[in-house]
Amino acid sequence: MIKVQVAAATMGAGESSTRKVSFGLDEDDRVKVLHGVKLSEDVLQRMRDSARSPVSQPPPSGSLKEDPVSQPGPTAHEIKEELRQRYERVQEMVHEELARIAHQEREAGEEHLKTAVLRERAQGRDEAERAKQLERQLDSKEAELKNLAAFYKEQLTLLEKKNLDYYNLTSELYQEAATKVEAQVKPRCISPICTGLQVQVLDCYRSNQNQTLHCSNLAKEYMQCINAAKKNLLVNRG
Repeated sequence: MIKVQVAAATMGAGESSTRKVSFGLDEDDRVKVLHGVKLSEDVLQRMRDSARSPVSQPPPSGSLKEDPVSQPGPTAHEIKEELRQRYERVQEMVHEELARIAHQEREAGEEHLKTAVLRERAQGRDEAERAKQLERQLDSKEAELKNLAAFYKEQLTLLEKKNLDYYNLTSELYQEAATKVEAQVKPRCISPICTGLQVQVLDCYRSNQNQTLHCSNLAKEYMQCINAAKKNLLVNRG
């Protein structure tokens, strides 16, 4: 079995890595990937064809005796050189395949990165549009609040004016009613009553502040005078 190990660099989505690929050819010239990446069918077929190419073998020792004039077989050096060339061809095919895979992975990574960038840009545009929409809604709400404030201020001014007009009208009506009532009511001549007794009672209380009982008779006469005046007033009205 021929075994080959190749170190391959692959790139994808902005990252690079190194993979070690190990493969070989079994007794039936089948390619086996022991560890690494999966090779394409075209490369596998080329490796099988390369592995099936015959290697020159030295003739058996008996043939030299039977046919002394036959051509001499390849030497060990020639066989080794042919195996080395086959190994190099296989290694070259593997390198080509790995380069193809790395290119595909790099393209896939770039496409993924491009998609991610476009997605981020779309999200950024959505956020900007959402922010503009919120700003427009806020401006609309502020304008609505300003209109409401102006409306209520106007209504308050009208209400104050109505209250003032109502107050003025009520005052005018009251003055007119009061004037009419005063014109209808006859003025009465009121004269003081019991003034003499009132003066005597006051003088007595001033003179006898600590002995007010001395003024009780005068106070009694004053009250009798007041009551008599009330009775006369009621009789006159009746």
